[in-house]
Amino acid sequence: METWRVVATVLLAVAGVPLAFVVMAKTRDHVNESGRVAVAGAVTATALLVVAVLTLTVLPGVATWCLVAVVAAAVGVMMLAS
Repeated sequence: METWRVVATVLLAVAGVPLAFVVMAKTRDHVNESGRVAVAGAVTATALLVVAVLTLTVLPGVATWCLVAVVAAAVGVMMLAS
């Protein structure tokens, strides 16, 4: 496994974990139901896991780094907006 894939996956995970928490917090603000908050967290965590596996295995370099940049930008925007 190439080193750049591991680095990209770690950066994706570092940006993705706060993203899951922000999604859960925004869901709680809008819905105020613990079940739907848990579902939102599970969906976000599953999507993050699938993207991390794809990053480690099959995605080309440009797509991988663009995905990492998009997730990091989304976290930044969501943190500033809340």
